[in-house]
Amino acid sequence: MQQIINYPHIEIAGENALIIYLSDEANPSLSKKISQLKTILAEELSNCLIELIPSYISLLVIFDPLVSDYFAVKHTIFQRLAVVFGEPNETSVNKNIIEIPVYYSAQSGPDLSNIAKNSGLTVEEVINIHQENTYQVYAIGFAPGFAFLGEVDSRIAMPRLSTPRKKVPKGSVAIADQQTAIYPESSPGGWNLIGLCPLTLFEPSTTPHIPYQVGDSVKFKAITKGQFLKSGGTL
Repeated sequence: MQQIINYPHIEIAGENALIIYLSDEANPSLSKKISQLKTILAEELSNCLIELIPSYISLLVIFDPLVSDYFAVKHTIFQRLAVVFGEPNETSVNKNIIEIPVYYSAQSGPDLSNIAKNSGLTVEEVINIHQENTYQVYAIGFAPGFAFLGEVDSRIAMPRLSTPRKKVPKGSVAIADQQTAIYPESSPGGWNLIGLCPLTLFEPSTTPHIPYQVGDSVKFKAITKGQFLKSGGTL
């Protein structure tokens, strides 16, 4: 018999952690609710909270067991879930839209031509489709500042490379399936590279360390090679 799960629901995730599942499917509206819940719990659990980790459909709550316990934390979460899933409080929902400049070209995006060929579009059409959309920050992980953004238009969606690159340049803008992202630092990676961003997206010496958080929106804007280099980008 298939188990029926009602959302939201809470599960134990460790000796001092609970995970809140808000749905079985990610979407922009859910991402905003997770962001709203994260903001509320950060304040409500400030006396015992160690960390809040949002993802596509869930929020992990890690607390100090010397200060509180499962029952108290779970009780607070249930109370706050009623706020988030009742009448939405528009003033507490994060509506930041972060604009990310991108130098799209064959030089900066070596997989652009493959995406165009696969989709039956021109390179220019691929670029336009990518920057026309507004993307939701669904999760941050893999590397500090690496945001999983969705959703990419199905016309330009591409699977990950069968053989990952050993080194992807810092600032690379990429597509994998119906997600897009920017590599904040040089690292191995298997996403399709379509351009370069000149911005520093992870800076541990500043607060906040990254320019976006789960629940924010990202908009890409095409820039020229000259603008890219002038903004500090390197090829």
